[in-house]
Amino acid sequence: MTRLPYNVLRNAVAVLVLMLLGTARFSPAQQSSTPAPPDQTQDQGGPAVDNGPIVIPKRKEPAENTPPPAPAEPKVKNPNGEIYSLRVDVPVVTLDVNVILDKNHQFVPGLKTQNFLVLEDGVEQKVDTVRVAQTPITAVMLLEFAANSWYVINDMQNAAASFFHTLRPQDYIAVMTYDLHTHILCDFTNDQSVIAQSLMSLTIPTFSDTDMFDALYETLDRSTRIPGRKYIILIGTGRDTFSKLTLDKMLAKIKATPNVTIFTIGTGALLHQFDNGGMRELDYLQSQNQLKTFAAMTGGLSFSPVFQGELPEDFAQINNSIRNQYVITYRPTNTKNDGSYRKVKVLLVDNEGHPLQMQDEKGKPLKYSVISRDGYNAKLPVE
Repeated sequence: MTRLPYNVLRNAVAVLVLMLLGTARFSPAQQSSTPAPPDQTQDQGGPAVDNGPIVIPKRKEPAENTPPPAPAEPKVKNPNGEIYSLRVDVPVVTLDVNVILDKNHQFVPGLKTQNFLVLEDGVEQKVDTVRVAQTPITAVMLLEFAANSWYVINDMQNAAASFFHTLRPQDYIAVMTYDLHTHILCDFTNDQSVIAQSLMSLTIPTFSDTDMFDALYETLDRSTRIPGRKYIILIGTGRDTFSKLTLDKMLAKIKATPNVTIFTIGTGALLHQFDNGGMRELDYLQSQNQLKTFAAMTGGLSFSPVFQGELPEDFAQINNSIRNQYVITYRPTNTKNDGSYRKVKVLLVDNEGHPLQMQDEKGKPLKYSVISRDGYNAKLPVE
């Protein structure tokens, strides 16, 4: 075996080392291991990709302090699907008030709300509304028809005829008579021919006794079935003989009957002029006082004409009172539904609260009367 010289071997080793170093410097693995510089257009929302008009927003993390939404309220249904309502009943009192001059009984117009002072059981009430009503009437002619005296019967027939002639086509009238019993001659009607026939049928009376309390009680009871304001024209002597009711019960019935005004025409005044006193005169005075009480309690008027010629004027005043009156409404301060009787008084005052003074054209003072019911019964509690 031939041995190479030392210098040749040294040069070959050097060439081999240089070749190995060059191969390591330019290899692809070494070049790919160098990290690339970061992309400045990249954010945490995603890569910077050109997607045209579409923008991909960043995902928002929920705030830590935001309270959770409240749960929906459960829907409660009424038992059996029924619907219930709440109704508040505020009591309103309506008063029919008539203001007339004492001299000629003429209606006094032009009064305002501030001119009326209403006292309920002595407590002042705030008047809400005041208006003048001119409406047709619904009335019952309650006639005493008994065989006690021809003069008394004649007075009754003349008074009934006088009232009949004041009726208007829109008025509804019923005619009843009484002795020991009540008799309905005609029910409510605006046919004046029917009313006239019922009055003409009064020819011969049957009994001489008169049960006025029972007859008036029955009339009041029947009138409660008719809506609205009603009037009773009671024409008779005012005496009572065999009624089952007493005067106290009669007065209690009047108090308990709303929306009814009683007007009375006393008969037999001419006979009283020739009386010489004694028990007959006392009975007459007591009877007339009863008629006046019935009228006063309900805001009506009472007359005792001596002559027939007085009747047209008397009924003119009644018509003036019925067809022209003030209607006052107020809400009572006592709202208890205890069924108690409330005393009511109506006064007239001026703008300063003093009693209202009226004068005629010559400056002379005029006296007047304020006519209204003296009270009403409160509602009973709802059970």
